[in-house]
Amino acid sequence: MKISRSILIAAPAAAVFDVIADPHRHHHFDGSGTVAGTITGPARLTLGAEFSVSMVLFDVPYEVTNTVVEYEENRRIAWAHPGRHRWRYELEEAEGGTLVTETCDFTTSPQGERVAGSAWGRRDAEAIEKTLPRLKALVENGRLPGRP
Repeated sequence: MKISRSILIAAPAAAVFDVIADPHRHHHFDGSGTVAGTITGPARLTLGAEFSVSMVLFDVPYEVTNTVVEYEENRRIAWAHPGRHRWRYELEEAEGGTLVTETCDFTTSPQGERVAGSAWGRRDAEAIEKTLPRLKALVENGRLPGRP
């Protein structure tokens, strides 16, 4: 099962990709409220790169290390969590900018179907719906709404 949502961002794909490929910026556009910051990782992700983020869920802090498993400059990037599901961003040039599709792909995880059909799957869908507008604002305006 895959959970996907899309948004049109009024910017070239390279500008969008620059933000997504910088793991130190993920907490700026995360809509789940769980990504607290990047602990380790390169300034720009590439295929095979690893990065760790500090997370907080239900007031419990933890750390997750991700590995970039799909990569096509300015077109697609995906990283896998320890549970082996993937978070993927696909960028497609469109009239007025770039169509960005974010996907939580459970098909690559041994427990994927069970997780996707649970409250976690619904929570991931809601997170994507909050993340994409934040990414759009960050890329188009250089900042999130309500922040200087």
